Amino acid sequence: MLFFLDTANVREIARCFDLYPLSGVSTNPTLIAKEKRPFYDILSDIRKVIGAAPILHVQVLGEDADTMVEEAKQLRDRFGSSILPKIPVTPQGFKAIGMLARLGFSVTATAVATPLQALLAAKAGAAYTAPYVNRIDNIGGDGVGVVANIVRLFTASGLPTKVLTASFKNVQQVQDVALAGAHAATMAPDLLDLLVKHPLTDSGVAGFNADWSSAFGPGVTTLDLVSV
Repeated sequence: MLFFLDTANVREIARCFDLYPLSGVSTNPTLIAKEKRPFYDILSDIRKVIGAAPILHVQVLGEDADTMVEEAKQLRDRFGSSILPKIPVTPQGFKAIGMLARLGFSVTATAVATPLQALLAAKAGAAYTAPYVNRIDNIGGDGVGVVANIVRLFTASGLPTKVLTASFKNVQQVQDVALAGAHAATMAPDLLDLLVKHPLTDSGVAGFNADWSSAFGPGVTTLDLVSV
């Protein structure tokens, strides 16, 4: 399973990429707007932090297919092929996904709420589909169930499209979509931190350190004992 960071905050991106095995960054118009900085400056800074190879998902804003395609072309011209345009699964979006796929783009179909939307996007040529897990839950649906059904449809149809799950509020949702067969997940930095947080881990490490310190002294590591 691939892990992506869902933010446009460059400081948080730098912190998380220093710590965790991430495959890239996913942004959306809301996250970009929060930064209150010029759009292309934000993308340039993100690319500087993560390097040229990791994927950067960036959403287009056009409402018609032709505009979406032109936005995607401009993004690729400025930032290279590892920028994946995010195209919403509207009627014009499906058209744009097909147009971009024929031009050799890898496309992320976003704002997915149903398995059939995901299937149509995959048939149009999307490289990723992004179902919104928690948003589906919030309207009385089953976000994890939708993800599981998308995975089943892609497998049954022999489609190579990956399921990039998004919109999480807790660690359990992330674990459940992983068990359902999702290929990737994108999440906010604070939730990513919670994936590795557990009181048993903290107490175990604290106990080891206390026992070691009582024997060898506080702050001593194995590096300090080489010549002893």
